[in-house]
Amino acid sequence: MSQRIVINSLAFAREARSLQGELPIASLTRVLDKLTDSVGVLSYRADGRLSPRNRAQLVLQLDGVLTVCCQRCLEGIEYPVKLRSVLEFVDDEEDLTQEEVEDDSKDFLPAQSELDVVALIEDEIILDLPSAPRHENCALPDTGQGTGKVSPFAVLQGFKGKA
Repeated sequence: MSQRIVINSLAFAREARSLQGELPIASLTRVLDKLTDSVGVLSYRADGRLSPRNRAQLVLQLDGVLTVCCQRCLEGIEYPVKLRSVLEFVDDEEDLTQEEVEDDSKDFLPAQSELDVVALIEDEIILDLPSAPRHENCALPDTGQGTGKVSPFAVLQGFKGKA
């Protein structure tokens, strides 16, 4: 079970609080099925601040290395995590302008009195991981079926002349 770090998103930002630490990769339960190894830690830092428009923001930084599975050779690949996200809290998503919604420099979240920071970190990792990771150069896994080519019609050869 992953540990919980809970903050009040608006108060955290208004008071310009900060928290940092390390999370064992093995504790990130929602991410584990995408990894080949659960050894190591991720460093995180979360800083609260107010935007120029006086909205509460959370600046989230993650650093570490995850081991994902190569979809070609099925071996592990070290995937460096170096995330920097700006999350802006809003009371009502309908208050956002079209320009704000299209701004890729930050994401919007509903303000919460109990925001689980570890769940937020897991969300950010899941969004960052490649959908089909592959080594630059690797071979397909050996299936043990030999190297001789067999025609897909070879089975039909036995039926020839039996009709």
